[in-house]
Amino acid sequence: MVYTWILFAQQHQTTTSSLWKPLGIISYPMPCPLKLWLSQENRQLGTGDITSCVFERSVVCVVKLLSNKRSQAVGILMSSIHLDMKDIHNAVLNVDNTVVDLETLQALYENRAQDDEMDSIKKHIKSSKDKQDAKPLDKPEQFLYQLSQIPNFTERVFCILFQSTFHECITSILRKMEILQRVCKTLQSGSCVLQVLGLVLAFGNFMNGGNRSRGQADGFTLDILPKLKDVKSSDNSQSLLSYIVAYYLRHFDEDAGKESCVYPLPEPQDLFQASQMKFEDFQRDLRKLRKDLNACSAETEKVCKLSSEENLQPFKEKMDDFLSQGELVFLDLSTSFSVKPKAGEKEVSLNTFFSIWHEFSSDFKDQWKKQNKLILQKR
Repeated sequence: MVYTWILFAQQHQTTTSSLWKPLGIISYPMPCPLKLWLSQENRQLGTGDITSCVFERSVVCVVKLLSNKRSQAVGILMSSIHLDMKDIHNAVLNVDNTVVDLETLQALYENRAQDDEMDSIKKHIKSSKDKQDAKPLDKPEQFLYQLSQIPNFTERVFCILFQSTFHECITSILRKMEILQRVCKTLQSGSCVLQVLGLVLAFGNFMNGGNRSRGQADGFTLDILPKLKDVKSSDNSQSLLSYIVAYYLRHFDEDAGKESCVYPLPEPQDLFQASQMKFEDFQRDLRKLRKDLNACSAETEKVCKLSSEENLQPFKEKMDDFLSQGELVFLDLSTSFSVKPKAGEKEVSLNTFFSIWHEFSSDFKDQWKKQNKLILQKR
């Protein structure tokens, strides 16, 4: 392909802008096979030909040891983190995520070189040593090699990431446990709950007064609670549930109809969450935490053993402090679930128990809101 050159005379100043002037001569990377398109004449021109110079200067053959998919994944990671290797180095050695956040550390950890990849990279570096014409590694391979040069990169980042997820897991378990304990305590000894249950028992006994077998019950099974909304008055104008709610507000709640009026039962949302919990899940989560805590302790010990004195701190101090505190938190949490059922004893599941209360509380709250509005309107 032959085209006419356009040259800008340096001695002539002009105010007219040109499309080509800001571009200059740009060296674009060209694939090796494209050289075949150069004319025979241009290939013989050698260094005097600008096009040939551009092609020869831009063609750099590199060694690719990773698969195309893997190389692309590492390349995307390199372009997305916008960090110097020294920033990553400092973050890992100093256990500092102010510059390199935990999400980036997680991505670096997941994309670190695998053993076979590292073996291939090190083998090439060793074989290319002291060779003038040695081909350089491609950028993804170079990046993985540089990561591997951070002392105990894998072990250190594992501990840093676990330190963060440990607190999140503990917080999640504690939050669930607090909901469960709060709901259980309210249902067991809450004065308002006992008043509501007392009304259900009293009205039930009154309605069944002529029945010798059910007329004077000392209590009732919980499965009747969700059915109260289906029991209608003789004129079908209201349900037994709405009547109980109205009676409770007028005779037991001094703040009925006011903003300060407090809902007497556990919140339906708390009851629903409690119904979804399983003690088996708590035990499984605790076992996993124990396993990961032990792994973190082992990795910390490995780093401290293999690291030079200059790279030992502040990692050792921070991880020792975390592990000692984490152990105490874990033991406290385990104690909360130490009660085990007797051998062969069958228990009512959390789902069965709290699902009944969830349905009843949801219905009760609907009527509670309506009756509060009616009381407010009559004032």
